[in-house]
Amino acid sequence: MSRPLSRSFILSILVLSAGVLFAQTEKKSITLDDIYKNRKFSSRGVYGIQSMNDGDHYCQLKKDSLNVYEYKTGKYTRTIVTAKMLIPAGDTAPIAMSSFEFSDDETRLLFATDDEPIYRRSSKATYFVYDLKSGSLTPLSKGGKQRLATFSPDASMVAFVRDNNIFCADLKSGSELQVTTDGKVNEIINGATDWVYEEEFEFSKAFAWSPDSKKIAWYRFDESKVKEYQLTYYGDLYPEQYKYKYPKAGEDNSVVDLYVFDYQKKKSIKIDLGSERDIYIPRMKWTEDPNTLAFYRMNRNQNKLDLLLADGTTGATRILYTEENKYYIEINDHLTFLKNGKEFLISSEKDGYRHLYLYSLNGSLIRQLTKGNWEVLNVLGADEKNNLVYYTSTETSPLDKDLYSVTVDGEKKNKISQRAGSNSPEFSKSYSWFINRWSDINTPSYTAVYDSKGKEIRLLQDNAKLRETMVEYNFAKAEFFTVKTSDNLELNGWMLKPADFDPLKKYPVLFTIYGGPGSQTVVNSWGSVSSWNQLWAQHGIIVVSVDNRGTGGRGEEFKKCTYLQLGKYETFDQIEAAKYLGTLPFVDKGRIGMWGWSFGGYLTLSCVTKGADVFSFGIAVAPVTNWKYYDNIYTERFMRTPKENNEGYEENSPVNHAEKFRGKLLMIHGMADDNVHPQNSYDMVTALVGANKQFESQFYPNSNHGIYTGKNTTYHLYTRMTDFILKNL
Repeated sequence: MSRPLSRSFILSILVLSAGVLFAQTEKKSITLDDIYKNRKFSSRGVYGIQSMNDGDHYCQLKKDSLNVYEYKTGKYTRTIVTAKMLIPAGDTAPIAMSSFEFSDDETRLLFATDDEPIYRRSSKATYFVYDLKSGSLTPLSKGGKQRLATFSPDASMVAFVRDNNIFCADLKSGSELQVTTDGKVNEIINGATDWVYEEEFEFSKAFAWSPDSKKIAWYRFDESKVKEYQLTYYGDLYPEQYKYKYPKAGEDNSVVDLYVFDYQKKKSIKIDLGSERDIYIPRMKWTEDPNTLAFYRMNRNQNKLDLLLADGTTGATRILYTEENKYYIEINDHLTFLKNGKEFLISSEKDGYRHLYLYSLNGSLIRQLTKGNWEVLNVLGADEKNNLVYYTSTETSPLDKDLYSVTVDGEKKNKISQRAGSNSPEFSKSYSWFINRWSDINTPSYTAVYDSKGKEIRLLQDNAKLRETMVEYNFAKAEFFTVKTSDNLELNGWMLKPADFDPLKKYPVLFTIYGGPGSQTVVNSWGSVSSWNQLWAQHGIIVVSVDNRGTGGRGEEFKKCTYLQLGKYETFDQIEAAKYLGTLPFVDKGRIGMWGWSFGGYLTLSCVTKGADVFSFGIAVAPVTNWKYYDNIYTERFMRTPKENNEGYEENSPVNHAEKFRGKLLMIHGMADDNVHPQNSYDMVTALVGANKQFESQFYPNSNHGIYTGKNTTYHLYTRMTDFILKNL
């Protein structure tokens, strides 16, 4: 017979059980190791997917094979190629499969290996061609690494750029034709863009095959008169000096020409661009007619845009469409020539919001397809079989991104996405299916297959494990709010309070901002609030982001009212937002700080100088400090040239307001930043020293604008910033 349990023993068991229960429910603390080394809070996506021509299947890159699956069922149907099939002659290891491109007829594949980055969107690599019929793998060229390799539409040839010249490889004969011969570093570029086009017009491939594979149209950049900027790379006995052409505000640009090469005649003709040469050609593409090339021509002030058609045989041109704007015109990829050969789609802000318009190829407006006080964000394609155009927009809210379709006659519009948040769809080539990545500000991405009506067919990735981890680490939930400024404007913002928020306490506030033209940080999308923001919240800091005037999603006047005064109203709005937060009972108005990168770094410096009575703290990473130092395409779009608008440049440069600073400041820059040159931070240092202001700085040798080059750089950077935040805020 067992002995009865004593009262003291029972009590000890209860205490022990309570302790175990408490240990099980106690939330974990976020660390920098969790974020930047272990990647514990990284969202999982679905990558490497491309629609096949039939529109009912897609291929997906797996670890060691490229496989085909059904959109509807996910059923595996076949393997296109495996790693074992991609071993070059004489080698024992397969080439990398990370980057591939199909020929239009899906009989051949291009693989890029040994990729070597150049700038943000450019690189060179060793390309291989895999023939699906013969199973052969051959190097594209043996004359050195190539750039921008692209199949001809009939899959018989591949064009590429090497040493600033265009080459064409005949895949049947194995011969290689050099199309241009005058390419020279820092002087002449054929078939690729110069630095400023790549950065600001956001493309690097500057050639295109005609639809019948008989012609190649290309850009020729003469950058010989563009001034050079020099970067220094350290690590050897004598540092390496790297020079490249970088046109700053008001300075000379490359002289750009367009040519068409007739492959059969082995002859090139020059396209007539007009008499004015100080222009931009921000886009070029062939129409459905294999002898008609379309291109945009824009004036230096970027407030007049022409769409021209060029004869691919004679080079003669005619203007198809013209638009002028009292501010500036932004370039996008919405231009779509319909397969009927009679009409084209274009987007414009001419009614105050970006909308879609249908024109005939004689230049006459057929109809405006979308209308309202909201913005078209992206055009996903035209399903001409069903007379539908698919696009995403801000119709429900400037914070959301929803998927819609509109009939080509403009009579019927349909909202396809169902949940509030951000939708990023990719359609199959038949438009029968799409893969959509959805999220909101507090929910990681949810990726699934849908039919064209928006019905969910099957789940691909829901990030369930990450959602469990968020609970385990007690992630706080962000809330949206609005700020009304003294001039009666309403600004959108989000706020992240500590998970154990106590309204009776007073908390410091840290603004995380960007604020540049057309951007948005206040959106209902995962990633708006980072795990790094969650770390701050765990340390008792309220994190805030506010979209100032000049940002996107709210129409042309809200975005473009900063014209000629870049930074003025943005700074005013952030100061107003900080003042508003300072009136809240749970905010310590003496401890309000800001941090930002690039334009956000510029805005931080502007706020801690002009708004020194409100912002006591700032971290400025890779900031512009004087708009005269930044590139001309970006800067002149919003400010015109320094000669035309010297007052606007001077008044809105933080270097001219250094004497107003009186808080805590950390400035950080990569010393090999080809985008925002370290010269900007150096001049701010000089201005602060001259004003006898104390501050801290951190510079990273050999790092570009992203500051990630070298061992441990990213982790070191975020450790430095985190320590500064926790020490001073």
